[in-house]
Amino acid sequence: MTSLQQVIQQKLDSEFSPLHLEVINESHMHGTPSDDSHFKVIIAAEQFDGMRLLQRHRAINKILEDELAGPVHALALHVYSPFEWHQLHEVPSSPVCRGGSTLDAN
Repeated sequence: MTSLQQVIQQKLDSEFSPLHLEVINESHMHGTPSDDSHFKVIIAAEQFDGMRLLQRHRAINKILEDELAGPVHALALHVYSPFEWHQLHEVPSSPVCRGGSTLDAN
């Protein structure tokens, strides 16, 4: 059986032939350790040269539309051109989950 993480990896690899690709399952950070629902994607590919950030995100969302319509609850995207990737010193870390509840007003 192929995991959802592997499906996402395969789809993005097939579509973009990226210079760099990481698909990280962050579900454990959100109180759902047995669930494949929260992912972070770090990708650098030639296709993103000259594209605005919104265009890059839309391109990935289109490839993953079935997953986003179903099991994927959250997808953090870090999308770079090869030049941007080589200039990057570190990828932003994911924020701590707030558990989906309202914040205490006090």
